[in-house]
Amino acid sequence: MKIKILIASLLFAGFSLASSTEAQAARPSAHMKAHKEQLANAKSKLDKSVISNFVEKDIVMREEEPTKLSKESKTMLNDLLSEARTHLGKRYVHGSKGPKTFDCSGFTSYVYKQFGYNISPSSRAQYTQGTAVDRKNLREGDLVFFTSRSSGNNVGHVGIVVSADNKTGEFSFIHASIKGVKVSTCSGYYEGRYIGAKRIVTE
Repeated sequence: MKIKILIASLLFAGFSLASSTEAQAARPSAHMKAHKEQLANAKSKLDKSVISNFVEKDIVMREEEPTKLSKESKTMLNDLLSEARTHLGKRYVHGSKGPKTFDCSGFTSYVYKQFGYNISPSSRAQYTQGTAVDRKNLREGDLVFFTSRSSGNNVGHVGIVVSADNKTGEFSFIHASIKGVKVSTCSGYYEGRYIGAKRIVTE
């Protein structure tokens, strides 16, 4: 009789242990399921317009696929670069907005204004406008920004991209340098001062 009671007790204890182990194994699974549902609900409630408009100084938003331009925009950008080139060689004068002399941001704002785009005549303010673009996603017409000798770590110079190699990240840009309006490559002096880029024409 004692043996039967002992066997029954052992069987009951084994069953209880197995049930407890199964319950413990199920709890993490249920927890993960609830966690995933919470994440899905949270993502669905995010304000996408806020995310798309979020710009921070040290963050450059990557575009997975370059935005396709309409034929009209492509033509306009070609004309914009042609306009920019007509000013090659013009003198640099600090604070000058053109058309006979320019400073860097005066040049970019003047060129864009000829095509109906009113951007700030300040390089730092221009850096807050448009859409941030990754260096390996640049295209003609994008604004590129650099520090200058007097700006410290802040924006101090700006130019307009005239060509870009998205495989290497190399590009050339037209700008009003202290030596006048010219085309330069992002190498040497400018390579170490590059900050980022903004796109004014997006479609």
